[in-house]
Amino acid sequence: MADFLSYGSQCINDADIEAVVRVLRSDWLTQGPLVERFEKLLAERTGSKYAVACSNGTAALHLAALAAGLGEGQSAIIPAITFVATANAVRMTGAEVIFADVDPTTGRMTADTLASALHDGELDRVRAVLPVHLGGAATAMPEISTVAADHNAIVIEDACHALGGSYERNGEAVPVGACADAQMACFSFHPVKPVTTGEGGAVTTNDAELAARMRRLRSHGITRVASDFQVEERGADAEGKPNPWYYEMQEIGWNYRLSDIQCALGLSQLARLDDFRGQRDSLASRYRELLASIAPIVQATPPTPGVASGHHLFTVLIDFEAAGTTRASLMTSLRERGIGTQVHYIPVPWQPYYTARYRQRPFPGAEAYYARCLSLPLFVGMTMTDVERVVDALKEVLQA
Repeated sequence: MADFLSYGSQCINDADIEAVVRVLRSDWLTQGPLVERFEKLLAERTGSKYAVACSNGTAALHLAALAAGLGEGQSAIIPAITFVATANAVRMTGAEVIFADVDPTTGRMTADTLASALHDGELDRVRAVLPVHLGGAATAMPEISTVAADHNAIVIEDACHALGGSYERNGEAVPVGACADAQMACFSFHPVKPVTTGEGGAVTTNDAELAARMRRLRSHGITRVASDFQVEERGADAEGKPNPWYYEMQEIGWNYRLSDIQCALGLSQLARLDDFRGQRDSLASRYRELLASIAPIVQATPPTPGVASGHHLFTVLIDFEAAGTTRASLMTSLRERGIGTQVHYIPVPWQPYYTARYRQRPFPGAEAYYARCLSLPLFVGMTMTDVERVVDALKEVLQA
């Protein structure tokens, strides 16, 4: 039987392994020099001034929400279609979540659905907006940024799917993470993401104060920067020189650090980002060619003009009723043929925690997207033959 194709997988080569082994043989397994090197390279690749590495994508979202000043008595708007971490990071600050509907064919927040959510919520309490680049394709950032600015809301991009992607702004390609239309952008380096550190995350920003605060928050709220000390007589000797052992915990923080072991893998992976993206683009293009033969029963989510997707996911929209089957039956039949699929995502407002906390209202765009979406295998290391195998199996099951 052919190898099982999961919906996503990491791509690890000998250079990645050698990079990790070098760290294991060094003096620094964590809190060493590779963390800063990884942050510098990530900032360069995204076109941002600063990058703050952390333990995972959820930690990145939480750090950004905290740095934005979210807390009790405030709220943030997120799309109804996303992973629960986007909403949970807001709640972890004590702030409330307002859900925005999404485009029924892309699953992404739009300027119009954001505006509707703003008017549905209490305007004076909305502190932040968190658009999600679902599947790797950037949402309408310039338009969303304009709507958010009109309400004095900070924009935090959930770019956990979208490293390596870009969008058009004033006729120029803007890398996702450059923060041209946001104050911060959050990334994940989970194994199925565009590059991996095993587990890991980061926040990019062009604001020095936000970067400094996130660095404190990721390490217990501690600072060792003498100019920031609040108790100067303890931080310096009689001559005013900083005491080398001294540090201050100035606020509650977390242990959200990323280790040198993980950063070594991340540095090696980032060096191959362009190659990874090229492979994902080619696989996605082949999928689109082959799926045209079974449209409109099965349709790939349409590309957005001016947007270069990072292609974390390859999602199709299936008319299950017209196909005479159910999603569960289709997924089971594909798995029996060695093909893994997944659903990204169940609308977050439907989760029991959020259903109990907030009044329920209709999200027609999210409901329509969720009813049809299915993610097919897409990862670096797949071949065109693999893509053909997936589409052939899909045709076979639907015809049966």
